[in-house]
Amino acid sequence: MPRLSSRTRIKGDAELQQATGAGVSAPDAPLVALTDARVHFGAVRALDGVSLTISPGECLGLIGHNGAGKSTAVNVINGGLTPTGGQVRYLLADGRDGSGLADAQACGIRSVFQELSLCPNLTVLESLRVIHRDLTGIGWRKVAQGRIAKALAEIFPGHQIEPGMTVGELTLAERQMVEIAAGFSDGRMPARLVILDEPTSSLDAAIARQLLSHINTFCAKGGAVIFISHMLGEVFDVATRIDVMKDGRIIASKPTSEFTQQGLIDAMGHVAAEKSAARAPGSAKTELGEEILKTPEGLSARKGEIVGLAGLAGHGQAEALARFYMSRSGKLGQVKQPEVAFVAGDRGRDGVMPIWSILRNLTLTHLPSLTNRGLVDRDGERRLAADWRSRIGIRTDNMDNLILSLSGGNQQKVLFARALASSAPIVVMDDPMRGVDVGTKQEAYQLIRNEAAGGRSFLWYSTETEEVCQCDRVFVFRNGRISAELTGDNINEENILAASFEMQGVGT
Repeated sequence: MPRLSSRTRIKGDAELQQATGAGVSAPDAPLVALTDARVHFGAVRALDGVSLTISPGECLGLIGHNGAGKSTAVNVINGGLTPTGGQVRYLLADGRDGSGLADAQACGIRSVFQELSLCPNLTVLESLRVIHRDLTGIGWRKVAQGRIAKALAEIFPGHQIEPGMTVGELTLAERQMVEIAAGFSDGRMPARLVILDEPTSSLDAAIARQLLSHINTFCAKGGAVIFISHMLGEVFDVATRIDVMKDGRIIASKPTSEFTQQGLIDAMGHVAAEKSAARAPGSAKTELGEEILKTPEGLSARKGEIVGLAGLAGHGQAEALARFYMSRSGKLGQVKQPEVAFVAGDRGRDGVMPIWSILRNLTLTHLPSLTNRGLVDRDGERRLAADWRSRIGIRTDNMDNLILSLSGGNQQKVLFARALASSAPIVVMDDPMRGVDVGTKQEAYQLIRNEAAGGRSFLWYSTETEEVCQCDRVFVFRNGRISAELTGDNINEENILAASFEMQGVGT
C-alpha cells in the first residue's frame, strides 16, 4: 500500500472550520483535530500542548515509552477525557464539525484498549451488546451474531471463536481478537476511526499479521486508524505517519518513510537500541548446572538456563507453565522459601491487586522475608520498592499511588520487579513484556541474563519471536504438545514457524 503524506497540522479554529465546514467534506479533511490539548492531574502534566490531526485513509503510528502520554491522548481523542486546555474537534458524517463525547461517538470513533474490558461471565454476543447500544428488542442476538461473526471472519480467518462462547472460556489472545473485531464491526454508526492500543500484545505472529493486513485494507477503503505499539516493525508495516510522544508532548511527527527504525528509537529518547543488545543464543554464558526441573510434557531446564516456550497462541504453553507453577507453590514452606516466582501476562486477571498501592503490589511476595514477629519492616519494604523502581524505571512520583494509576506497561514492570526481587531459583514468565516499551525490554533482557549467570533459571513463554530468540533452549508447542526442541543456531523464526504448523521435529 502506498504511503500517504501527512496533513499539515491545523493551528486554529478558523482553519478547522474551513476544512470541516457545515455541509462540506473535503476528501482530506481531518476526522479529528487536536489543537494545543492539555490534560493536567494536579502537578502532573499528562498532556502538555498536543496538536495533531488524522484524516481518512491515514494510519497514525503513535509511539513513545510507557507513561509518555499516549493513553491520555487517545482518551481525549475518543471523548472519554475532557482536556484541561486546548480543544478537540470532530468531522461528523454530515460534514458538520463538533466536540464532546456524543460527537466523538457520532464521528464513528472506536477504541480497543490494551487493558481488555470484556466481562468474563458474558458471552461474546452479550459483550458486543454492551458496546453497541442499538442492539435491543426482539432479534438482537441474530443481529449481534451477524456483526461479530462477520468481523471475526474478515480480520482473523480460520479463528475458532463461537459467538455463543463465554468470555471466561476464551484464551487471552481470543479475548483480544474479540475486542478488535468489535472495534471494526458493523453498527448503527460505521467505524471511521479505530484506535488500537497495543492490539497485538497477546497475539502470536501469524494472527498479528492477519490484523495488520486488515488495517491496511481498512485504511485503503477510507477508514483511519491510530496504532499504538511498542513493536516497531509492526508500526512500520501499517503506519502512514508516525508521531513520537515524550513527557506529554509530540516531539517528532513525519511520514513513516522519513523514519528509520534506529532513528525512531533515537527520537524516543532512550539510550538502548533495539538490536544492539540482542545476543546469539548461548553466547556469554557460563557452563550450565544440573537439571532442576522436568515436567510431564517434556519441559526441562538446568540451573542458570533460560528456556523459551514458543508456538501459536493457545496451543498449551500457558497451561504448561501454570501446571508447573502450581506444583511448586502454595505450601507453607514454599511461601517462606519460594521455589518459583511468576510474572503474569494477563495482569488484570493474574497479576495486579487493583485496589492496592504500587508499593504493596511490588512487595507482595516478599512480605515473609520483611516480617519479624508478625510486624512488617516498613522501612525495608520502601527500600526494596525504591530500588526496583529505579532499576526497572517505573514511572511514578509516589509509590503509594494506586497500581491502576500507572500505564499498562508500567504495571507490567511492577509485576516483573516483584518476581525478580524474590529469592526463588526459578522464574516462570507468561508473556512478561506485554505492553512494555522497547528500551525497557532491552534492560529487562539484560536483567534476565545477569540473573541466569548467577544461577537462576527461567521458563519464558512469549508470542514475540525476538524474545524467544534470547533463550538458550526453546520448546515449540503445537496442539498442546511439544513439537520441537531447538538449541543454539537452530533457534530462529523459520524453525519456530515450521514447528508451529507441523507436528514434526526440527533438527537441534
